Amino acid sequence: MPEFLDLHGKTSKALRAAADAGMRRHGLHLGQNLLLAALWEQDGRTPGELAAALGVTTPTVVKMATRMATAGLLTRTRDDRDQRLVRLRLTDAGRALQQPVEAERRLLEERVTADLAPEERRLLLTALAKVHRATTALLAEQDGADTPA
Repeated sequence: MPEFLDLHGKTSKALRAAADAGMRRHGLHLGQNLLLAALWEQDGRTPGELAAALGVTTPTVVKMATRMATAGLLTRTRDDRDQRLVRLRLTDAGRALQQPVEAERRLLEERVTADLAPEERRLLLTALAKVHRATTALLAEQDGADTPA
């Protein structure tokens, strides 16, 4: 079996579990923190805008937003100029999570990279960015190949 794929898969699974545990300490499901972060950056985005920013589908954002609205983290409001559009806006509770969630993510990153020298960390981030670009390009090629001519 390919060594990189095996190690990356195991690492990804372990990191996801650790991140999920960290987010649950703040009452969130993994992924909801990313939606919150996008709204902390620019509140009042539409589900479609958020989906594009997060690289997920609009129905995924709608489902997540429904759960988060029920939890009191955000509200849905109609756009002032175009009543067809829905805007997602943070509540005070959603805004209050910014500092603890960002601190949780920093702590996780610090702990999992603690054994890396600064240069190793820099090289890891550079290598992962290259792997991400290559994988994204491969997916785009495959999507093009799957499209009938």
